[in-house]
Amino acid sequence: MDDERREESKVEMERQQPIPPMEPKRNPKRRGSFWPGLLGALLGGLIVFLTMMYATGTSSNEDTTKIEKTEGKTTSEHAQVSMDISSEVTGVVDNVANAVVGITNIQTVQDFWSSTTSTQEAGSGSGVLYKKEGDKAYIVTNHHVVENSEQLEVSFDDGTKVEGKLIGSDLWTDLAVVEIDAEHVDTVVEFGDSDALKRGETVIAIGNPLGLGFAGSVTVGVISGKDRSIPMDLNKDGNVDWQADVLQTDAAINPGNSGGALINMAGQLIGINSMKISEATVEGIGLAIPINIALPIIEHLEETGQVNRPTMGVSLLDLRQIPIQQQQQTLNLPKEVTDGVVVTDVIPNSSAVEAGVKKYDTIVQLDDELVTDMVSLRKYLYNKKEIGDPLKITVYRDGKKLDLEMVLKDGNTF
Repeated sequence: MDDERREESKVEMERQQPIPPMEPKRNPKRRGSFWPGLLGALLGGLIVFLTMMYATGTSSNEDTTKIEKTEGKTTSEHAQVSMDISSEVTGVVDNVANAVVGITNIQTVQDFWSSTTSTQEAGSGSGVLYKKEGDKAYIVTNHHVVENSEQLEVSFDDGTKVEGKLIGSDLWTDLAVVEIDAEHVDTVVEFGDSDALKRGETVIAIGNPLGLGFAGSVTVGVISGKDRSIPMDLNKDGNVDWQADVLQTDAAINPGNSGGALINMAGQLIGINSMKISEATVEGIGLAIPINIALPIIEHLEETGQVNRPTMGVSLLDLRQIPIQQQQQTLNLPKEVTDGVVVTDVIPNSSAVEAGVKKYDTIVQLDDELVTDMVSLRKYLYNKKEIGDPLKITVYRDGKKLDLEMVLKDGNTF
């Protein structure tokens, strides 16, 4: 009995013992936690860096931009820095730009419907002030700029306009001289030496391309070639009348630049811009009359209003234009004669009459210069001979070769 009580007491005591706490269950340790931590650190650093850059940029903008609020309006003022950018070209242009003017050709036109007449602009070009003497100033330009004009209007770089007076013009060299009042003239250009130019030398073209809306335009290029000969059909009959000796440049020259200045880097006038080849397949070929060719023409025009050239007193036709049958039957020329010019008429009281030149004579030589066509004959007469000079002419007449001599007189024909 006592034993049973003891056993029950022992069991009761065991029940009253406190239950020990259970250890928490631990998760297994993860591997590879280093790389995610490193990535997180890098991302955090990048965020901090971008935040600082934004704050710095905002501060910089606030330093350079002033924001003012007045009466509910916000305005911003941006700082501007003025730089004086000068070069050799800008210096030359500053010195000579005022010597280049615009020239407007004004003519009278008749209205088809009302039969009334009015004056209007027929064309425009450019010109160069080259001389100021007393109360007059003189401008050189192209013949085709002033051709058939009834009035001339000269426009300065500052917009001032004055009336111009045509002193004289020359068809063959495409040059003209215009006189104006010297009141508004402050600058005249200095003549240079076009014979001293070199290929590749920098030049500046100044003029009014496409009209006075582009007045004083400046283009820069180089001398592409010297002593170029350009065929010209002056009377628009499809035949070449003259070979113009010109300078070639890649400085842009467009309609309206005609008569403008081609300047070297010394600020001297070395050419008068005259024409531009405008075929679709050609780019960058501008042409100008060399000042060494233009200068004696300018002086003649200024003094007398015209250029008096030596003349023989004949009318001519290129031999190449005559059918071979007529060359041999009518002119009775030897077969080996294929070049020359044929006399179609002899002017009364001329040098040709005095020398015994006759109709249908075929001229093949002047002095020691072979004559191939009318262009070569003109160039020899106009460039190598003067009024009053003697001239030996070699002709074929009825199949025979003859030498004739004459003294050249003045005139504007052959």
